Amino acid sequence: MNGRPPQRRNAFYAQAGGVTAVLNATAAALIETCRANDDRIGKVFAGRSGILGALDEALIDTSLESEETLRALRHTPGGAFGSARFRIGRAGLEDHAVYERLVDVFRAHDIGYVFYNGGNGSADTTLQLSRIPEVFGHPLACIHVPKTIDNDILDTDCSPGFGSAAKYLAVSMREAAADVASMTATSTRVFVLEAMGRHAGWMVAAMGLAADSHNHPPHLLLFAERPFEEEEFLRRVSDTVARHGYCVIGVSEGLRTPDGRFIAEIPATIAGRNEQLGGVAPVLARLVHGRLGLKCHWATADYLQRSARHIASATDLAHAEAVGREAVRLALAGRTAVMPVIERISDHPYRWQLGVADLAGIATREKCLPRDFITDSGYHISARARAYLLPLIQGETDVPFRDGLPVHARLRAVTARKKLPPWDPHGERQQVALSKKT
Repeated sequence: MNGRPPQRRNAFYAQAGGVTAVLNATAAALIETCRANDDRIGKVFAGRSGILGALDEALIDTSLESEETLRALRHTPGGAFGSARFRIGRAGLEDHAVYERLVDVFRAHDIGYVFYNGGNGSADTTLQLSRIPEVFGHPLACIHVPKTIDNDILDTDCSPGFGSAAKYLAVSMREAAADVASMTATSTRVFVLEAMGRHAGWMVAAMGLAADSHNHPPHLLLFAERPFEEEEFLRRVSDTVARHGYCVIGVSEGLRTPDGRFIAEIPATIAGRNEQLGGVAPVLARLVHGRLGLKCHWATADYLQRSARHIASATDLAHAEAVGREAVRLALAGRTAVMPVIERISDHPYRWQLGVADLAGIATREKCLPRDFITDSGYHISARARAYLLPLIQGETDVPFRDGLPVHARLRAVTARKKLPPWDPHGERQQVALSKKT
């Protein structure tokens, strides 16, 4: 279906899901490209707190942000406009009142382009939004703009945001391992570093880059794709300490038992819609100390791995800006329900180009670590994984510092005048629930 609006229209941009160190660089490149095509695109409205900004009609008018501010966005981590985890159902079949509200807001502000910047769930949301012209008759071009540190989006060689998180983890692992090695005679014998990754082990694989030769730390990597075998793990830790004097371990937060249970999770009733993972590192530390009697320290990279803009990968930054620009070009070419992707041409020298993928084939699906990226032992990365990962962490980027601290963008973040009555999410969700029951 051609989603191209017939005349000059405004655009809506939203950040969704977990943020990255280079997410705002994508936003800056996208907004600048829209400004360069002002004969086709009017204002760019950014949703305050993602798509919730559309539902609440809290639309940040980016035309009021200076070029200097947009340049500063390139070295600002987080989500400058606010992000949210909010998924809607299938257009025309579910959450009808939510779609009606979105269409009302899009019509009121003459929005004909939607750029949704997120991961797998956001790809599905973009796909559903692309059905608005068919179901509600409002012309709309919907482009998903990829990003996630998890690197689990299909049909793209890598996900913008991953390279910088991978660089942070590889550097942190190498530095922490040096610390542990220096103290092992009288102090810590085992160190565990936990990375994000519910179902995919890409982040833990990145830690493997810290080992520049065989038997260098990290000694053991525990991937989300491989079931955790407790006895085998303890034996390997014991053997590694006996051989090297210490053992450094990287682990995915999504590590599971052989029967499929997460090693550590917070129930959905506490965490929200999805089970909240995190905390597997202290579980392993207690296990090692209790069973082997070894002093064990642990750390969870958590938000640090996705917000470390000061050590971002130059390759990742280039990817992030490129998909932002390409998203606008795709929309202006009349495309909808698609996503710009990174296509690798070669590993060494690293060369890449942009491509395009249809959302119907990738939305909500996840790309896991290939089996041949893991060594036969199951506890480290293979040469093939290293060849894939190394180009993604290459290059350093300039970040301005003032008084010893990084300088971040300060947005005016002025919202456009509201034209509609306030949205009552509780009332609308009640109506949706009642309609489903009947």
